[in-house]
Amino acid sequence: MGRPPTRPKKLRDGFYIEIRNKDAKTGIKIRRDSKKEMLSAVKEYKKTKEVIVLGEYKDGKPVDA
Repeated sequence: MGRPPTRPKKLRDGFYIEIRNKDAKTGIKIRRDSKKEMLSAVKEYKKTKEVIVLGEYKDGKPVDA
């Protein structure tokens, strides 16, 4: 077995949200192609999870609005 990677992965182009369980330190990032799809996912997950909107990413970096 080798060492696990230490460098964070580059994010693909799209809109990202982070989903966490209540009171958890880490979560999972979910990508959507459009802002409308991202907002609908936020609405769906907000019922049971803690949601953080990360915004739009291009070339692995966040896009300023």
